[in-house]
Amino acid sequence: MDDRVILKIYCYGQILLETYEGVQFVCQNPVDVVIPFTLSLDELKGVICEKIHSERSGRISCILYRYPLPVFGGFVHFQTKYVTDEASIQEIFSMYIENRRRISCIELYIEFEQSEVDRNIEVEDYDSGSDEDFESNYEIVGPGENEDGADGPMNPDMAEVVCVQLPVVADGEFTVGMEFSSREEVIKAMKDYTIRRGVDYRVYESEPTTFYAKCTHYGKGCDWLIRVTKMQKKYCWEIRRYNGSHTCTRSTISQDHSKLDSKTVAEAIKPLVEVDPSLKVKSVIAEVQSKFNYTISYRKAWLAKQKAVESIFGGWEASYEALPLWFEAMCHKEPSAVVYFETMDAYQGDDLVPDICVLHRVFWSYYPCIRAFRHCKPVVQVDGTHLYGKYKSCLLVAVSQDGNNNIVPIAFAIVEGETSDAWYFFLSKLRQHVVTRDGVGLISDRHDSIRSAIDRSNGAWSPPRAFHMFCIRHIESNFLRKFKAPYLQKLIVNIGYSRTIREYQMRYERLKERGEAYTNWLDRIPREQYALAFDGGYRWGHMTTNLVECINSVLKGARNLPVTALVKATFYRLNELFTRKRAEAEARINAGHVFSEMVTSKLHANQRASGNIQLTYANSGATVVNSRLTEFRVDMF
Repeated sequence: MDDRVILKIYCYGQILLETYEGVQFVCQNPVDVVIPFTLSLDELKGVICEKIHSERSGRISCILYRYPLPVFGGFVHFQTKYVTDEASIQEIFSMYIENRRRISCIELYIEFEQSEVDRNIEVEDYDSGSDEDFESNYEIVGPGENEDGADGPMNPDMAEVVCVQLPVVADGEFTVGMEFSSREEVIKAMKDYTIRRGVDYRVYESEPTTFYAKCTHYGKGCDWLIRVTKMQKKYCWEIRRYNGSHTCTRSTISQDHSKLDSKTVAEAIKPLVEVDPSLKVKSVIAEVQSKFNYTISYRKAWLAKQKAVESIFGGWEASYEALPLWFEAMCHKEPSAVVYFETMDAYQGDDLVPDICVLHRVFWSYYPCIRAFRHCKPVVQVDGTHLYGKYKSCLLVAVSQDGNNNIVPIAFAIVEGETSDAWYFFLSKLRQHVVTRDGVGLISDRHDSIRSAIDRSNGAWSPPRAFHMFCIRHIESNFLRKFKAPYLQKLIVNIGYSRTIREYQMRYERLKERGEAYTNWLDRIPREQYALAFDGGYRWGHMTTNLVECINSVLKGARNLPVTALVKATFYRLNELFTRKRAEAEARINAGHVFSEMVTSKLHANQRASGNIQLTYANSGATVVNSRLTEFRVDMF
């Protein structure tokens, strides 16, 4: 079956443009058929016509292919292309082979030629009749208003979905006969034209089959107008009347433009948001200034960024609805994954809304992460970071480190905030399903909610089962906030890094000489929670939470995404990480290596250093070890 693929055929349905995963085909009864990769375009059309048994089916007029476009964090956004020739058929097969891990089949939407009855139904020719008769039937939409508002919801047809480039002529002007793929492309071209020329227009009609507009100074020295009509036979929109370029000039100079709305800005910045969803609002303003030579407001830039994120990664509300379904599908494929939801009742004012639940918290850990921790150092770092989307919440993350010093994320949670209840939820699930062995070190900041959650854990995170320790950088920050003494910061850090009791006491006394208030404050923190000399080895040399903060940095862009897109980002990135690390490990094993790269390099370094060591025997029976760096005695008895 490697030389064959499942083809899913949609027809007589709808093409949804703005879903959480991009373009989506829907119809009542899609048809599945298995085809070989050697199929030609004519053979494909024959298979489709044979499988679709319908009186409405005739000759195929066009075929649309839905293909995945990877964007940030491994997230997939679907777009569409025409299938027109043999080259596009081969492109479909190549795309499928390249993305077969993301898609299980090839999806096509089919349009058939119209029947004779349908062909006789033509759009009214608005070119006949005077402008006065035409205008008297339509409501004028002023500049700055939403010309899209006149329309109700429309089911997009083939012409409204296909993404083609706008027609362009040498001088940038429109011409009679120019064609556009959809009504949306007409409006987009109109806005782009007026913004770049610093002019404006009013909409006199915005209907499902016609778009008609005039310059705002029409009749006052400028006769610019444009009329665009939907042509049913051509599956496109065509300019039927155009009076040429504007002859007016702006009477005032403005930093903004009425047609440069947040939707237009969102379309302009989509390529930037696809690469980096954490794009700053100031960068959006700068991009608009560079592209259009206008300076928009901070609010408009922020709204545009939110709309761009929704367009690429799905809407915020729809994302919450899709999250349980995505987790259900993921767990169906990987039953050993761990997912726990906590929900709340929904209220409208003071009234309970029946049969509706609101996401409160969710914990998840992928099975490869659970297995990987069994082979990691027995140390876990945890931290929380805020999410920047429409609904405020926090992402909690737990990480460990393997024998090659690679960072291994092991669990995640989305919670309402860094509260005691939220941390208890996260740590209890982490202990129950992932960190199941004893003698584990837990490193965190000194947040009160974490300490409260550990106190409530019934010994699960307390000695001897686990040992809670603090990040020395957070202790340093707390000290600075308390005493405003930056000249003592380094000494506080060095006290924590002291490896011997003697070294610790020497630095502690040095701090005490600067003021007993400093040591009194430090004495409130148990020494085993911040100093290497007293940690019992449970830190494994880790003095900070840098590992988990590194993961937070990697997920910085994802923190701006809708919730399901954020979860998908963790899935796809970890999938890529484990796939790559597995290939690297297999390559080392096949090359005959016994240890990891890091261990091997340390063994070689120690071996080289041992060449400088000399052993001599003293009269007392002790062995004297000499090197270029130090000398010490070892009692061999």
